[in-house]
Amino acid sequence: TSPFAWLRTRFYYLLIRLYFDQEFSIEEFTRGAKQAFSVVSKLLSQRKLDLLDELVSAEVLQVLKEKLSLLPESHRDALAADIDAIMYTTEGDVRIYYDDDGRKFVSILMRFWYLNGANLPDEVPGETKVFQIVFGDESTKEKRHLLTANYEFQREFTEGAKPDWTITRIEHPRLLE
Repeated sequence: TSPFAWLRTRFYYLLIRLYFDQEFSIEEFTRGAKQAFSVVSKLLSQRKLDLLDELVSAEVLQVLKEKLSLLPESHRDALAADIDAIMYTTEGDVRIYYDDDGRKFVSILMRFWYLNGANLPDEVPGETKVFQIVFGDESTKEKRHLLTANYEFQREFTEGAKPDWTITRIEHPRLLE
């Protein structure tokens, strides 16, 4: 990320701690986001959308139902990310905003890079090549794809609101489009 974006996100984390949650820690949030990403991606892969009600917004679930019904099995398999297969995680955009009723919200976009052994084609039509990593020698090669996903987490900080983060955007480029 650029130095400006890094400073901007750190400034937002400071605002979150000062005005919304004095115990907020980006390290703790990132650990929780990784766990949520792993659980949600596996449930998506298995098409168990009914188990996502408390984790994912209703609007996102509706879109996912439509997209998953059209997805080939290999692409569905590639959605699943084991927590140990997450290679890199970074924060994207951080937003603090108020709606027309005066409710306070914070949203944090997280980007994940993970290894997956799904049987994907070498080239995904209309896109760039999917990165592949081969483990082992020639007789026991295991091919893995380095895939990316973007999940946006949102929490309402209005007094009396539940202190839960909800996923309000799910993107798996080249897989879930």
